[in-house]
Amino acid sequence: MTVRIAFCGNDPWSVPALEAIDGEPELVIEVVLTNPPKPAGRGGAPTPTAVATYARSRDLPLREVDGVRAGEGPRVLEAARPDALVVVAYGELIPPGVLALPTYGAINLHFSLLPRWRGAAPVQRALMAGDTETGVSVMQMDEGLDTGPILNQLAEAIRPDDDAGTLGARLAHLGARLLVGVLRILPDGRLPARPQDGRLATAAPRIGPADRVIDWRRSPEQIARQVRALAPEPGASTTFRGQTLKVLQAAPDHEGGTGAPGRIVAADDRGVLVGAGEAAVRLVEVAPAGRKRMDAGAWARGARFTPTEQLG
Repeated sequence: MTVRIAFCGNDPWSVPALEAIDGEPELVIEVVLTNPPKPAGRGGAPTPTAVATYARSRDLPLREVDGVRAGEGPRVLEAARPDALVVVAYGELIPPGVLALPTYGAINLHFSLLPRWRGAAPVQRALMAGDTETGVSVMQMDEGLDTGPILNQLAEAIRPDDDAGTLGARLAHLGARLLVGVLRILPDGRLPARPQDGRLATAAPRIGPADRVIDWRRSPEQIARQVRALAPEPGASTTFRGQTLKVLQAAPDHEGGTGAPGRIVAADDRGVLVGAGEAAVRLVEVAPAGRKRMDAGAWARGARFTPTEQLG
């Protein structure tokens, strides 16, 4: 049975789901909604979302609108008359009137094992917390923030070398397959909706400026998890000689010596050793202000540290 789809998404992690739906003959995309182009890059040129770029490459019906809470967005969805509204990394709560438009309601692909990590940054928060497992959930949306009943889930191990980029990309592809499976049998009603246990819920709020700043008084393990959670974008940050320094790869080091929090202890081809907590953190990759990602050892050779240099 054909299922007519309206798709809402903005992020690069939305694209695998849209691509998977596009590849299923039983799933017909009636409209794709995404945000209008925004200034990006050094020149500030208007840049379309990753979803818009994919939709245009496939000649899908695309509308670039400022959300679906008011204005043009709800009217576009109402005119499309979809069987299901699919929402993936869209970044906006869907209002009740829009939730009620599709025959089968609104279906969300969320990058965690709900009810753990409800909110805008489930991948980053799982890494920050040191979780060893996460996953993807396909959920029937309600008026709450990721509170709707679960239609299906898949678990995925968090690898020791994962950052938000690698883990999020893997979850996006895993979730795309799970989502398509749910959408194909949605009309049959063979997937009983399982209510979430709110007592087990944890919050995954959007990453803010304060989340990015490295506190060198924290343990090396906490700092390394923060770096992984924020790489490759927006990056954990500190300061060096009054300018921002992004730290994009780091690891705890309990053998190379220690110093005061933020004090540069040593530098060699393996990276830059920085005092933290009761041990140290070895910076492996960094991005100095105005420069691209680079090996921390190469940065150190150019910086020529003095004996009392400090980060932060």
